[in-house]
Amino acid sequence: MKNIFLFLFIISFFSCQQSSDQSDQANQFSADVIVYGGTSGAVTAAVEVVRSGKSVILVSPDIHLGGLSSGGLGFTDTGKKDAIGGLSREFYQRIFNYYAEDSTWKWQKKSEYGNKGQGTPAIDGANRTMWIFEPHIAENVFEDFVREYDIKIFRDEWLDRSGGVEMADGKIIAMTTLSGKRFAGKAFIDATYEGDLMAEANVSYHVGRESKDTYGEEWNGIQTGVLHHQHWFWADISPYVVPGDPSSGVLPKISTEDPGEYGAGDDKIQAYCFRLCMSNHPDNRVPFPKPDNYDPKDYELLGRVFDTGRKDWFQKFDVIPNRKTDTNNHGPFSSDNIGMNYDYPEASYERRKEIIKEHEDYQKGLLYYVANDPRVPEDIRTKMNEWGLAKDEFVDNGNWPHQIYVREARRMIGQYVTTEHEVMGTREVKDPVGMGSYAMDSHNVQRYIKEDGFVQNEGDIGVHPKKPYQISFGSIVPKKEECTNLVVPVCVSSSHIAFGSIRMEPVFMILGQSAAVTASMAIDNNSAVQDVNYDQLKEALLAKGQVLSLD
Repeated sequence: MKNIFLFLFIISFFSCQQSSDQSDQANQFSADVIVYGGTSGAVTAAVEVVRSGKSVILVSPDIHLGGLSSGGLGFTDTGKKDAIGGLSREFYQRIFNYYAEDSTWKWQKKSEYGNKGQGTPAIDGANRTMWIFEPHIAENVFEDFVREYDIKIFRDEWLDRSGGVEMADGKIIAMTTLSGKRFAGKAFIDATYEGDLMAEANVSYHVGRESKDTYGEEWNGIQTGVLHHQHWFWADISPYVVPGDPSSGVLPKISTEDPGEYGAGDDKIQAYCFRLCMSNHPDNRVPFPKPDNYDPKDYELLGRVFDTGRKDWFQKFDVIPNRKTDTNNHGPFSSDNIGMNYDYPEASYERRKEIIKEHEDYQKGLLYYVANDPRVPEDIRTKMNEWGLAKDEFVDNGNWPHQIYVREARRMIGQYVTTEHEVMGTREVKDPVGMGSYAMDSHNVQRYIKEDGFVQNEGDIGVHPKKPYQISFGSIVPKKEECTNLVVPVCVSSSHIAFGSIRMEPVFMILGQSAAVTASMAIDNNSAVQDVNYDQLKEALLAKGQVLSLD
């Protein structure tokens, strides 16, 4: 009898062992290049890996592909369009192809849309590009890319940030996600907005603003007293519950801390928001929802702004096709949830979800307030009620964007740090892998109480380069002593204010493609990514349509 029990035990043990081994085997995946992220830069990186003849796995924490490009930012921040090439330009050409079909124009005729853009037409027929579009059309393009290139993709897979990156001899060997899947590769690309893979690989990075002296810059650091754009309080407005009475307490969304010394560094980051897609078509709009925790007192400061006679509330309802908008922050109290995101870059996934939910509730409450509260001037309320969330966008998320606008999180301190000197053209870049041209644009970072007792915003900067600038190869690779097989095309090595220009979606796609070519060449040469021969890299990038110079 004992022998029978022993036999059954042995059979059971090996059966369980075999089942465990099979389960482990089922969670093992490998490719030449592992791309982590679901952003626009992640997709273009994955496409280019295939075009470069290598295998790729796209590991996306997101379900929807495209990041901000498909998440509401349809009024593209392009700068000079001549500086946009390669797969980035191809994306906008594919957008053009969609809108060439009459069936795409569901809520208005193409002729009714007009052709207004930023400096050049939204629809550039000569170059077959379109720069302004609806979110779902952008997502279709990214899905087309993945399908056409047969890219193996795992969605809703989140890096295990507690030991989920295996390193050996200065290389990433594999990354493991929270679901237990392990992805091994010869090279890795971190194309997330947050830079989680980069951070877990112990690559150096910075969060917040460097001082103006760190890199000898004019526009970095705390910017108290600097008032750019229109996102500041034009009139003296009291920050207190009872105007002029500090003992009554401070209104919501105002810091009581000292903002810091002008030009000094801090660990604060520019504000986030959602880029909303609204519609004014009666058959394609839904009323602005009222959050469960809505409190009109949260928006009293905006009421006081309206009391001063400001009428520019609708200025950033930027029109996109089919009677919709890409609605962005505008004014001193708007969709930017100033000061509520400082811990986001380093936060746990759970904490990030809380921050995102708080931003969503704030912005939904803001919309409901402006559309319904009698404190708001009647003419603004009336016009606001002509709009609603677009019924045919983000249909699986209550018509709300699935991507918060992470304007800035971690920034790598890599082999080369791009600063305002490169952006402004006062320092030569000898090894470019792409170009940018947009203004050095930082949204507000703080809302504080001035010494005179009135409220003001701080951190909003908009400084235009004289011409398009080049982005160094060294800004997408870590220091060699830290990691030799990682490329970072989104959380690039740059100062806060330089990143304010680089952080545009066309540039992320440009750098995503260049990162993929770099990784592929490193594999071919069995070398560190930092040791890729630049002349050969340049030749390959130009052959793929990248724009590296406009001289």
